[in-house]
Amino acid sequence: MQVAGYARDVLSHGIIRSHVIVFLVDSKLVRGIFYDRSGIFESAVLNLAIKSDQLIFAKMIKQMRALPPEGLGIVPNLDATFMKDRKSLRSAEEMPQYAAADGPPSNEIFEWSEGSLFDIPYKNKTIRTVRVKRVLFRSNGIIGRGTIVMRVVCNHCNGKCDWCGKKLILKLSFPAKTRVSEQTFMDRCRELAQGDHAWVLNHLPHIYWTFDIQYSKSTPQAKFKEKFKDDYEMRVMRGSIQEELRPLSSLTTATGCAQVFYDVVQCHHWAWKYPQILHRDISQGNILVREKNGEIYGVLNDWDLAIWLNDQRDGPTSKFRTGTKPYMAHEQHGIKWQGPHRFRHDLESVFYVILLLVSLYSSPKVKAVEPDTGGFMYEEWHKQDDTFLAGQKANILLRANWEPSVTTFFCGFALWLTTLRRALRRGFARLADHKEAMEEALERDQEMPSFDYDTLDNYFSYEKVVSVMHRYDDEELKTRGSEWRKTLLGLPDL
Repeated sequence: MQVAGYARDVLSHGIIRSHVIVFLVDSKLVRGIFYDRSGIFESAVLNLAIKSDQLIFAKMIKQMRALPPEGLGIVPNLDATFMKDRKSLRSAEEMPQYAAADGPPSNEIFEWSEGSLFDIPYKNKTIRTVRVKRVLFRSNGIIGRGTIVMRVVCNHCNGKCDWCGKKLILKLSFPAKTRVSEQTFMDRCRELAQGDHAWVLNHLPHIYWTFDIQYSKSTPQAKFKEKFKDDYEMRVMRGSIQEELRPLSSLTTATGCAQVFYDVVQCHHWAWKYPQILHRDISQGNILVREKNGEIYGVLNDWDLAIWLNDQRDGPTSKFRTGTKPYMAHEQHGIKWQGPHRFRHDLESVFYVILLLVSLYSSPKVKAVEPDTGGFMYEEWHKQDDTFLAGQKANILLRANWEPSVTTFFCGFALWLTTLRRALRRGFARLADHKEAMEEALERDQEMPSFDYDTLDNYFSYEKVVSVMHRYDDEELKTRGSEWRKTLLGLPDL
């Protein structure tokens, strides 16, 4: 539907919005449509050939014009330049300096963000103000968190506060009101990252401040919640000030990329084992780089979709999958999949992150064009639905003669991919055998056979993955924690 596409573009570009109100006009018929991060709501159809409907529509337009910015969906606390001076609004084409800028591209309209101010609720009811410099990431969609990440600088203290001089980002999103914040998970990690566990701090995001802005009682969201009750998911605008990290594209060697991936797996295991947190959203965009004293560290970023292992209330459903589609485990694309999300699903996501990077790029920054088609390998993975992705990933994991297509720069990853894929294939073959054995036991009223679903009966465990990833192209990578260094002494290489 073209209107939905328009609403998606409005929510995914330009000024930050919590919702969009659209009127769909077809000849003399008019329908109002409300789009926000929790759903899409349509009004009854008005027939403008009927005088009473004309009056209703006129009142709706008049009320729209009287709404404050927040009522029109513009987020609170944002002081955008163009809202005061529309002549200052310029497109990317008018700002050629962005063409050569480092880092990911911004959205098409720059002036709303560049130089705009955002007031952050701080301690003791005080306010800290940051100035927006550049949009680094923006999700594309209607329903969901709608995450946006912006590079910012402190703008309120003339160099006297603890944020000044640091490379900062402001992350805004619209999670469910009941969702545990990333800050809560990181606080628990820091409590446990002491002594021999302190190494993990180099691989976790540094969050300086976090805040929630609730929808007031007069907002459309509050009205929908009152009317639809549990059928409407109430959200908040959640923000955080964090250390700015580097993307994978900033690396210059394949060995550096390998170290970052290995670091992320070690960090993921530590979070699963000690604070007992499962990340659930492994993607290329959530694997970042920290440079410290001349050394690079892989950082597992964005814990917004994480879950406590003993908390089943946020379990996935067939309607709302957890993860970023191109990198989700292939089971998660199944129409009947109801979870639970296991650590091996995240490890399988790491496999897809590596696969897409080393097949799609001739270096961390440059995409490799396929000579036969002029396109890019796995390009469709970012566009297609669950059915397509389920078939593509099953073909990789289950086909007997699959081999990765790796660019020359990343040729050392071929061994990683081949070995990890073999482990997954054997694990799923064992799972299929187990299901048949269960059916036979059920028919014969026998005791059910055992099976370790977390590791596909030990075919795809942390130990198996680490035994592959601790070495790249015959070079030993850095194993960060003493626990894994001891474990590796007793592990055979796969």
